[in-house]
Amino acid sequence: MYWGMSLRILHTRQSAVNGFACIIIEMYIIAIGWLYVTVLVALNEPSVVAGIISFLFYGLLPCGLLLWLGGSRMRRQRRRHRELLANQRPSDNDRGNTQPDQ
Repeated sequence: MYWGMSLRILHTRQSAVNGFACIIIEMYIIAIGWLYVTVLVALNEPSVVAGIISFLFYGLLPCGLLLWLGGSRMRRQRRRHRELLANQRPSDNDRGNTQPDQ
């Protein structure tokens, strides 16, 4: 078994096929590791205020920005898929002639 592929997708919901809703573990494991390091750095700061500031500016804000930028492609694909599904739904004019033949 190839471990790279087995660890790539952590969880797939039923909507993953049509909604691109699979969680990619590689991006999140790096973010969790980075936040762990910044929490340890924040705990070693001399004051509580300095710890909170270092956690926010070295950990939470950059990590949130990178996750948001990294997920923009997935959000764009999900939006296109929803628009495609909305355009494929039948309307009242698409039902054809439902009257019985005369």
